[in-house]
Amino acid sequence: MSATVTAILVLAAGTYAFRLVGPALHGRVELPDRLREMLAAGAVVLLVALLATGALTEAGGFAGWARPAGVLAGAVLAWRRAPFVVVVLGAAGVAAALRAAGVA
Repeated sequence: MSATVTAILVLAAGTYAFRLVGPALHGRVELPDRLREMLAAGAVVLLVALLATGALTEAGGFAGWARPAGVLAGAVLAWRRAPFVVVVLGAAGVAAALRAAGVA
């Protein structure tokens, strides 16, 4: 068996185990409130880091100003509780308009 297939099988087994742990331990393990707050904050930090990496970089360099402006427009629309389609189209529209105007 190749190393790739072995890695895929190990990752699949680990993913399945993680999915089983939740229902198996539900109600048996009580997390302290402070730990719950820290886990929630950690999830937010990871999502913001992913957003920043995707919005600001491309091929190891700066992605230009149009993409971050589009992401910012989408974030503002989402914060204002616009429908998902409006958020996506607004973000894409801002980025496309800036690129059409010559902003990289």
